[in-house]
Amino acid sequence: MKLRQVKPILICVDLQLGFLDEDSWGGNRNNKDAEIICAKIISTWRAHNDKIIHVRHSSKEKKSKLHPDTEGFKFNPLCAPINGETVLTKSVNSCFIGTELKKILDDMNCSTVVIIGLTTDHCISTTTRMAGNYGYNTYLISDATATFNKVGQNGEIFDSELIHNTALASLKDEFAKILSSKELFEMIKL
Repeated sequence: MKLRQVKPILICVDLQLGFLDEDSWGGNRNNKDAEIICAKIISTWRAHNDKIIHVRHSSKEKKSKLHPDTEGFKFNPLCAPINGETVLTKSVNSCFIGTELKKILDDMNCSTVVIIGLTTDHCISTTTRMAGNYGYNTYLISDATATFNKVGQNGEIFDSELIHNTALASLKDEFAKILSSKELFEMIKL
């Protein structure tokens, strides 16, 4: 199947400068090229004149790197929206809660979404789960997301690559089809 035939909408999640500060999020970010890969996907979507929705996180915590008063709130220039692209702002993990995302998708008669952005085990996971639960054919691009080390309930450190892969495994088939960017590009060729 050529994915472009179903006119998928690209949802870009939290591609913000605040995520470049690894220490604020637990350190040891995996997949440091995620934004570069996201930028290539966004560029391809634009070249095809396909719809893109950008969602950014607005933290209510003053000390957060994603608080609107900080530089970290700004979009990463590699992945920043351009004129005509939809921009939504959220304050929780899911891009569907507190935004018009579902209404926008439904108004566009969208049945298929492709999700990229940050972070795998938080906003990407929550948004992907809700997209799947809402009945959208959902694709998550494995190398167009990343996460950080996490501290367990007993103080143990869980490596970011492990967190990333277990988050993807939890979403696979139940909520979304997991693809690499290479597989995605094959599916959206003209």
